Amino acid sequence: MEQISPEFVPVKAGKSKVAHGSPIVELKNVSKSYDDHMVLKNMNLTIYNGEFLTLLGPSGCGKTTTLRMIAGFETPDSGEIIINGTNVASLPPHKRTVNTVFQSYALFPHMSVFDNIAFGLKMSKTPKNEIKDRVMEALKTVKLADFASRRPAQLSGGQQQRVAVARAIVNKPSVLLLDEPLSALDAKLRFDMQEELKLLQQKLKITFVLVTHDQEEALSISDRVVVMNDGVIQQVGTPRSVYEEPANLFTAQFVGDINIFDAQVVDIEDGNVIADVEGYRCAIDNKRPMSVGETFKLLLRPEDMRVEKLSESPDTIGLLVGNVLIKTYKGATLDSTIVLENGKQVLASEYFDEEDEDFDYQVNEKVSIGWVKGWEVILANEND
Repeated sequence: MEQISPEFVPVKAGKSKVAHGSPIVELKNVSKSYDDHMVLKNMNLTIYNGEFLTLLGPSGCGKTTTLRMIAGFETPDSGEIIINGTNVASLPPHKRTVNTVFQSYALFPHMSVFDNIAFGLKMSKTPKNEIKDRVMEALKTVKLADFASRRPAQLSGGQQQRVAVARAIVNKPSVLLLDEPLSALDAKLRFDMQEELKLLQQKLKITFVLVTHDQEEALSISDRVVVMNDGVIQQVGTPRSVYEEPANLFTAQFVGDINIFDAQVVDIEDGNVIADVEGYRCAIDNKRPMSVGETFKLLLRPEDMRVEKLSESPDTIGLLVGNVLIKTYKGATLDSTIVLENGKQVLASEYFDEEDEDFDYQVNEKVSIGWVKGWEVILANEND
């Protein structure tokens, strides 16, 4: 697959955009291989001062390797890694203005919280009085000022994670790198720490670069998301643009649930595109020039779908028709799986209104499925 330019940020009218600062990290034509296996393929990426950027993708996509090369723990086979205007590709970690928070936290078990945080400052021969002030400032920032004398084993997982963050920020890095730091936490604590990380980044006003495979985490705390697969950047954009305007099928399927329909243009009436969508005649928003006979993928998120009971004399022109397979009440939403006549399953998620009779359909009942024209995403068939 051809790599998509990191500057490509598809945004619908009205979508939020990120105001970019000056570049602080630039990866230019970076490649990396292990045992003849290409992990990163000619990667280009610009990270801006003061933003929260997340590298998102499945295991083995190259996101952690990218982070480790920015940190200096890996050396690229080719290309440049520029931090604050200087090519640091051949420099060791301690000569870069970045710090890393590891997945395992990597705290010294025999040291107090204070000494763990002070360790780097002592190694750099920082004056003692300055060490104390900076360590206590870092502890206050992560809300652990009263825990300075404790050992890591006396802390919860969330507290250990905050100590690891304090140890990184005490060195006043220009970039903080986070390698899946929340993966070991339970769901509730993980959610709380996501909020804390975002607030911390806003308070410190430094660049955060997070690695995660958790789509919800990436969408909830990032200014921009870099979607990666097989060593290649698939899309870069705001969380909203990546979710609502996926650039390709990989991004569409990896980031959240989505319905993907096979479609073909059958007519163009007064500039309106009429398409065969899984055997049903539907009007499609004319987002780009299309021609009769052209095939494409029509993408709609479950929350874009609108399900209604069929009347005794149904008018189903422009709608899909199927039978309800699963109906799940979730309080705020009603989630359904509907099977079309050709066997394709459609996911729908609607805000539940107990007074709306259209929500009174039952399992095995035949229903119609529509959507608001203009909400669809149209992608060319990748094999065309």
